[in-house]
Amino acid sequence: MTKTAAKEFADDNIRVNSVHPGPINTDILSEEELNAFAEELPQNRVGEPEEVTHMIVYLASDESTYSTGAEFVVDGGLTA
Repeated sequence: MTKTAAKEFADDNIRVNSVHPGPINTDILSEEELNAFAEELPQNRVGEPEEVTHMIVYLASDESTYSTGAEFVVDGGLTA
C-alpha cells in the first residue's frame, strides 16, 4: 500500500512512507511482557515512544525529501 500510494502521489510532490514500531515501552504492555520482549531483541531492550517519534519527525522534515515508498522499521533489530 505504501509503495502504491507513493507512486500515485509522486507527481503531486507528496511523499508516502510508513513506520513500523516493534515493542515499545507503553502502558499497552505489562512489565512482564516488556521484559520478555527485551530478552529477545538484539539491543536487549524495548524501544521508547520518543524513538518512534524521532523517526516520524525525520520523515516529516526536509531532511528526508528523497524518501518515499519506504517502510521504516523501528524495532531494535527484532526483524533483523
